[in-house]
Amino acid sequence: MLQSSVVHAGSNEMLIRPSFTIFRSTLHNTISKTLHRTNNLSRNCRNYPSVMASTATVDSQTVGVSTPQVQVAKRLEKFKTTIFTQMSSLAIKHGAINLGQGFPNFDGPEFVKEAAIQAIKDGKNQYARGYGVPDLNSAVAERFKKDTGLVVDPEKEVTVTSGCTEAIAATILGLINPGDEVILFTPFYDSYEATLSMAGAKIKCITLRPPDFSVPIEELKAAITKDTRAILINTPHNPTGKMFTRKELDVIASLCVENDVLVITDEVYDKLAFEADHISMASLPGMYKRTVTLNSLGKTFSLTGWKIGWAIAPPHLIWGVRQAHAFLTFSTSTPMQYAAATALRAPDSYYEELKRDYMAKKAILVEGLEAVGFVVYPSSGTYFVVVDHTPFGLDNDIAFCEYLIKEVGVVAIPTSVFYLNPEEGKNLVRFTFCKDENTLRSAVERMKQKLKVQV
Repeated sequence: MLQSSVVHAGSNEMLIRPSFTIFRSTLHNTISKTLHRTNNLSRNCRNYPSVMASTATVDSQTVGVSTPQVQVAKRLEKFKTTIFTQMSSLAIKHGAINLGQGFPNFDGPEFVKEAAIQAIKDGKNQYARGYGVPDLNSAVAERFKKDTGLVVDPEKEVTVTSGCTEAIAATILGLINPGDEVILFTPFYDSYEATLSMAGAKIKCITLRPPDFSVPIEELKAAITKDTRAILINTPHNPTGKMFTRKELDVIASLCVENDVLVITDEVYDKLAFEADHISMASLPGMYKRTVTLNSLGKTFSLTGWKIGWAIAPPHLIWGVRQAHAFLTFSTSTPMQYAAATALRAPDSYYEELKRDYMAKKAILVEGLEAVGFVVYPSSGTYFVVVDHTPFGLDNDIAFCEYLIKEVGVVAIPTSVFYLNPEEGKNLVRFTFCKDENTLRSAVERMKQKLKVQV
């Protein structure tokens, strides 16, 4: 049985509630080795807090003193080591193929990397202007106009951040007050819940359910109250691959106008839309003035380590975002911003080739998973696929993912970490196909050999 309540909250990925029981012994060994053999620390840190927090403590046997209790603010007590860190560590330990964490195992385009090198050589290495170097702000505005038809002022309506995760944090901390209600669609990206907790917001969740993960409109209508400040949307959607339809977005937009509610929309996978055109909420009639649109460079250009993101919003909303950003990171890597501007001005052929490449990778994984015996749910965007693991007879997603790593040699993500109520995700796991084709085929072959459907 699943012993603990696993939480996540859907750019860039997962946090767990105390007592990730099934993985305790495995994680204990992994973390102990990672911490340069500070074994006493791993034994004494209840519920395995983050590796970063733990590394600051000296081995108690060495200095002859007791290990201090790990301290964390109450608003973050329930959030522990991310599921992505845990799974990646276990992948290394067991020699497993990592189809869990959403980062490519191939590099970004040469023309973007060369632009970064040139910017460094040109001496663009000091603090950038807080809300972005002018060239990148302009490139973001140009791209947004091309994609949505909306004309925005790059100086007054665009703010560059250190990845979309910081854009999420700056938006929430800059615009959401303690006690405000914010509606999320579960399953969701983990930083949403954590940042809302830091802001003191009240979270309401609307569950998207398989097979199509459609929005339950009546539930959404019932959830909105006079205290609702914002609805947070992620489309294309991590982890399900769902793309919000025009009908769903129209209904959400009308509810927001009717109830004076803001929309925060995370669109980092907008260029990975395979079966329908991506629709930006800000482009709908009357919605730009109440929408903050978030995006980033990493997913589209396979440069997740650069952490270049941005927020687009009208001046009366972007002001709050900029105020929070100024005291979170102040500014973002200068040479990488210049390179990002070059990237965003790539010809349409780049995006067309990107989509073709990912559609081929998706086909390899989806066909393979179906052949293995999974129930595979449709994925219209992102580079993720959600499946039902129950044909293989394991009790829940965590037990299945542990078995998959240790006995099969493949990593997936248990989706219960994306829900406030883990029971809602216990039958589902997420795979990613942002890997080279040989890696995907090797993972499928391992599963075909070692996973057997239970009759």
